Amino acid sequence: MKVVDMHCDTIGEIFGAKRRGEEVSLLENRLQVDLKKMKAGDYLLQNFALFVDLKETDCPFETCTRMADTFYREMEKYGDWISPVTSFAQMEENEKQGRMSALLTLEEGEVCQGDPALLRTLYRLGARMMTLTWNYENSLAFPGKGGGVPETERGLKERGFEMVEEMEALGMIVDVAHLSDAGIWDVVRTAKKPFVASHSNARSLADHSRNLTDGMIRAIAEKGGVIGMNYCCHFLEKIPEGGRQFSRTRRIVEHMKHMKNVGGTGCIGLGSDFDGIPGEVELGTAAGLPLLAEAMEDAGFTEPEVAAVFHGNVLRLYKEIL
Repeated sequence: MKVVDMHCDTIGEIFGAKRRGEEVSLLENRLQVDLKKMKAGDYLLQNFALFVDLKETDCPFETCTRMADTFYREMEKYGDWISPVTSFAQMEENEKQGRMSALLTLEEGEVCQGDPALLRTLYRLGARMMTLTWNYENSLAFPGKGGGVPETERGLKERGFEMVEEMEALGMIVDVAHLSDAGIWDVVRTAKKPFVASHSNARSLADHSRNLTDGMIRAIAEKGGVIGMNYCCHFLEKIPEGGRQFSRTRRIVEHMKHMKNVGGTGCIGLGSDFDGIPGEVELGTAAGLPLLAEAMEDAGFTEPEVAAVFHGNVLRLYKEIL
């Protein structure tokens, strides 16, 4: 079953390793995502996020562009395996040529430093999706509060509304993962195009502010958006203090079933968060995705439904926006 994954942190891990002087390659490594594992998992496309931690840089834009350089250098080395894309047509061409596709995304809206000109520059560098926040307040919006009480009062700031408008004008996908509850509802009210929550689960099944309420799931579905299932154990179920951090495949499927009941199968996608989550994942690595397809079928999902979740829903959105 072909895989489209809306979020991983692999490039950030490679970037950090190289800065420490370590030899690491996208082709084969000890991370959860590399090209050989992706091939074994039958990947069609992987979104590679450039995650910038605001507490570790004085210039988010510069750090982001340096990470983009790492991304493109890896792409250039392994062009027979994978090629970066900025449009749906390029994805189709890569598939015809037997290559996987890579879509560059941004995880932390402050990489634009509140300046639409920097957003446009990153768009020209190939970025086609961006979260408005990570876990910190920035010039665009307020984030969720980690595992604590959801932020229901403070959402998008004036620049945040402006940035959403600019992203939609460019043909860039708005990602509400990490955004506060109030911010998500601001996007629901103002977005003119479908948007995503690239790596979020159902709050009804795991009461974490990074997850989505049933109302949010329904609203994203009604907008034509897609929610990427996150494999992080803390977003799948409550882990007791000191308990084993283990992401059960069955629990991922339970979140899918809940979202199907709330918003329909058409709003569900994959957003693994590989190389950015703690603990063990029962699926192991990108090579383990066939096991998730089997678990879905065992739970009663039909083959067309599995195909929709694994790639069809996200590709439909990409075809519409990119």
